[in-house]
Amino acid sequence: MAKAMKIAIVDDEKDMRQSISQWLALSGYDTETFASAEEALGTVAAEYPGIVISDIRMPGMDGIQLLRKLMGQDSALPVIMITGHGDVPMAVEAMRIGAFDFLEKPFNPDRMSELAKKATNARRLTLDNRALRKELSDGTQMMRKLIGNSATMERLREDVLDLGQADGHVLIDGETGTGKTLIAHALHAVGSRAGKKFVLLSCAAMDEDTLMQRLFGPMQSDDTRLPAIEEARGGTLVLEDVEALSDAAQSRLLSVINDQGNPPETRIIAICNMQDEGRTCEDALRSNLYYRLAALKITVPPLRQRGEDILTLFTRLSEQYAEEYGCEAPQVSAQEAAQLLQAPWPGNVRQLINLAERAVLQSRRGSGTIASLLMNDHDEMQPVMTTEGKPLKEYVEAFERMLIDNTMRRHKGSIAAVMDELCLPRRTLNEKMAKYTLQRSDYL
Repeated sequence: MAKAMKIAIVDDEKDMRQSISQWLALSGYDTETFASAEEALGTVAAEYPGIVISDIRMPGMDGIQLLRKLMGQDSALPVIMITGHGDVPMAVEAMRIGAFDFLEKPFNPDRMSELAKKATNARRLTLDNRALRKELSDGTQMMRKLIGNSATMERLREDVLDLGQADGHVLIDGETGTGKTLIAHALHAVGSRAGKKFVLLSCAAMDEDTLMQRLFGPMQSDDTRLPAIEEARGGTLVLEDVEALSDAAQSRLLSVINDQGNPPETRIIAICNMQDEGRTCEDALRSNLYYRLAALKITVPPLRQRGEDILTLFTRLSEQYAEEYGCEAPQVSAQEAAQLLQAPWPGNVRQLINLAERAVLQSRRGSGTIASLLMNDHDEMQPVMTTEGKPLKEYVEAFERMLIDNTMRRHKGSIAAVMDELCLPRRTLNEKMAKYTLQRSDYL
């Protein structure tokens, strides 16, 4: 259940404050009362997790002045004004400044509850959107989502950091399900355009006429959005399935790119999904457009080439799903770890995500094994073996690292508890943690 929103009640009359507070508290709201506008301003800040209900007429700073102050701090904060008889001009002025709505005394409590519900829903949506934008613009947060300690993932993170600082267009290719859209988000988040617009458009999801309108305009009369090229100006435009662009669309996109100059007003990140067909993006795009888009290029590695990252990802995903479903995450045996490492993963990370969720649901019922899920996934998963063999030592080390990592996580970094559960002396545990680059501080 979503956390209850707060309602700040501002009124110089004590009886009125208490009456409103009691009524809204019965409706499930967390209320706080203030006897003056000045007192309220000491608490209600820009990211206030709720709404404000304020009387218009108060000694000292009145409701209109308070509203101006609040709108200056956060123009999206819903403020409901309480007006007396004859205060209609003031109510109109309040709405012009940015009030969410107003109630005229004597007001119907049910009407107040209805307005409070609408205002808190609007506030929750605003704060959720802000949190999402902050996450997407926070390079550190985005880089943390690129989980893995394999050499391929280390190189990928370095490429993202390097190319993210550049201004040129980027082409991302790789197999289906490898996380190419996540890489596009990360490139935007770690660069100088992080605070600017990020527009995502699937070239394969629309017919040609609709795509041309959405990409270049003019938009249909009932669509108030800007064309994607304009909407992303100054920021980043991501074109998923860029290979689906028609010849006409490719020609027009090339003209737009040529007209933008250097550095480009809008950075384009093109995502290509041709590898599954045994072809390349160069095969699908006209050469002059391809070389403009592929000035900088990232190829996302398939999951089967990421070694022990498979176990790390499976562990993290199963823990997340276990928390969501309110149960314990399934424990991976040595045999199951080997099977996870050996599987060909045609669906890559997307397939692993689905497997982790099903493993948690299966574990909650107390039936089935990870191996059975792998075998039932796809015909191409049988037999559960990649075409590339690996030395036994790699499987053993990957399982050992996963075991220590899981145990440290479960015991929140308690060395004594981990030593006891794994029957390891302190020196041996320290050596293995150093070998696998595991640090106790990451689990506290």
